[in-house]
Amino acid sequence: MDFKLTDDQRAMVAAVRAVAQEKIKPRAGKVMDGSFPHESFRDLAGIGILGMAVPQEYGGLGLPVFETALVIEEIAKACYVTAIGVMGMVGVQTKIIDAFAPEPVKRRLLPGVVSGETILAICMTEPHAGTDVANYRTNVDIENDRLVLNGSKTLISRVDEAAVFVVFTRVDRRPGQAGIGCVLVERGTPGFDVIARFHTMGGENLAEIRFDSCELPLENLIVREDGFRKLLNAFNTQRCLNPSISLGLAEGAFEEAVRYARSREAFGRPIGQFQGMRWKLAEMYRDIEVGRAMLYRACATADPFPDPHQAAIAKMYCNEMAIRVTSEAIQVHGGYGFTDDCPVSRLYRGARYGTLGGGTTETLKELVGKHIMSSFPDLDGFLETGTF
Repeated sequence: MDFKLTDDQRAMVAAVRAVAQEKIKPRAGKVMDGSFPHESFRDLAGIGILGMAVPQEYGGLGLPVFETALVIEEIAKACYVTAIGVMGMVGVQTKIIDAFAPEPVKRRLLPGVVSGETILAICMTEPHAGTDVANYRTNVDIENDRLVLNGSKTLISRVDEAAVFVVFTRVDRRPGQAGIGCVLVERGTPGFDVIARFHTMGGENLAEIRFDSCELPLENLIVREDGFRKLLNAFNTQRCLNPSISLGLAEGAFEEAVRYARSREAFGRPIGQFQGMRWKLAEMYRDIEVGRAMLYRACATADPFPDPHQAAIAKMYCNEMAIRVTSEAIQVHGGYGFTDDCPVSRLYRGARYGTLGGGTTETLKELVGKHIMSSFPDLDGFLETGTF
């Protein structure tokens, strides 16, 4: 098997790396207060990155999940806050609009995603229900020629910047999974209010929002029938992009640790010449490469959405690996690594997000465990687990 990137993929990664290292990384500390990385978004829009998931007929690049993961990985090496914002433009929100919205809505919204003028936010978690999607209380009623949305969502990113909110909701009060659908809510809709704000240890701001009899056009109900399955299929894209951030954070911290180990001296020589330090770096490198292999394999299954179980195990591993690697990078730096000014401190705080967003580690373990018990073939050994 040949796992080398194509010339086009290498050129794309090199272009993103140049922007990330030269422009985004120097700004990373400035957006830890919750500021939105507008300058970095403009730089990325200028090279087409924000339109990676948008089909070419709407002005985007229409690239597969794998290329999108490569780009987010590179951005995350420089800045978690920017990477999480970009994921909101190239991830599940855009995929849902492209896959399920009517043509007039796609033509109205998707070109703005490409340019960065239409920032997207996704609204899933409710104050009483996160992973438990089937018990959402937010509901949209279909009333003749309009929709009326009521409910609340919490821990929502980009509330102050987003032009369009992709909202998972119950439809016409139908119970259970069968009642789940999706509506689009545009900024300025009467009845849309921000009722609480939270600043995260990773640097970004989150918010709780309320929909109080928000009236929407019928075309904004973009998923109605079989909505639960459709939306979770689309969400498997997020379960490849979330770990791409984790992988990038781990790589960025590892690179910082290697540089420090080469330059910091103790007892008359660089600390990287001590066996204990070399072994620590070797283990960090090993963990990163395992995570890369698992993630890239999961991305390769996308058609158009990744295999749910491959995406789940890649996410589980990369999320937890990033916490280990970034923590060890702090240890390499000693007391300096514990300071706010040290890049590895910032990368560690971003890494803690991974196991929480896009499906917790515990939820995904249950998903994979059920698959093992119900769907694995009755063979002498796990002969089919390693096939592509």
